[in-house]
Amino acid sequence: MNKHERKHLWSLPNMLTMGRVAAVPLLVLLMLGEGKWPSFLAALLFSLVCITDLVDGYLARKMGIVTTIGKFLDPLADKLIVMTALIMLIPMDRVEAWIVVIIVARELAVTGLRAIAQESGVIIDASELGKRKTAAQISAIIPLLLHHNDYPVFDWNFHAIGSVVIWIALVMTIWSGYDYFKKYYDAVKEK
Repeated sequence: MNKHERKHLWSLPNMLTMGRVAAVPLLVLLMLGEGKWPSFLAALLFSLVCITDLVDGYLARKMGIVTTIGKFLDPLADKLIVMTALIMLIPMDRVEAWIVVIIVARELAVTGLRAIAQESGVIIDASELGKRKTAAQISAIIPLLLHHNDYPVFDWNFHAIGSVVIWIALVMTIWSGYDYFKKYYDAVKEK
């Protein structure tokens, strides 16, 4: 770790990212609870954590303290919080297990591909499509977390909304995964 990295290890952007990782066990505990309040609090926590993802990246760029640890932890924190929520939604019968398997498999495959690419000197940056995929996943998870039979909120069927959006997220997940592999293949072919 160089001097710049050490100096900014405990910067506000990195602390926000580490806070997202630390929020994962609390999210699990809330999702294990029964009733409307644990569901509401899980959705609220998940939403706040996702907002900090936007804030930490913005602050890191604005403050000029983009660090290697931040570049590593930020996508890891995103994947941890999203995959945790999706996996926990399976036994609650709010999402089909096979959908979660495809999403998790894509995340692991792309993470592995990016590591292999970096080892061979190929840099595959996060794509706009990948960012939209994450936004779609988050947009599906929030209403699926809010779903609870004990209370209708604004007379909306949050489960139905989340179920539709998860299909959009699934398509975007597969599409963006294909895009990453295509970029890698094209980069290697050019070498």
